[in-house]
Amino acid sequence: MNRDDQQGFEFPCHFKIKAMGLDEPGFDAVVVEIIRRHCADLGEGAVTTKPSSKGKYISVTVHVEVHSRQALDAIYDDLTAHEKVLMRL
Repeated sequence: MNRDDQQGFEFPCHFKIKAMGLDEPGFDAVVVEIIRRHCADLGEGAVTTKPSSKGKYISVTVHVEVHSRQALDAIYDDLTAHEKVLMRL
């Protein structure tokens, strides 16, 4: 196992990645497409969505297995760079 001592992570590890944006058709597909660039094998039930209380926004949570800190950083960098992603956690 590869350990990232600064953050206390051991890789590979399972991780929940959440992205939020306007509740528009296809937002969940955008998030999944970005994450699949780095984690091709998403298991059944890996993606869940939740609309905001007033329905303007949606959060998309994707359960992934990441193999390195660099891969995790790359996912977050790509999500941040996309204009439809308003926030990522």
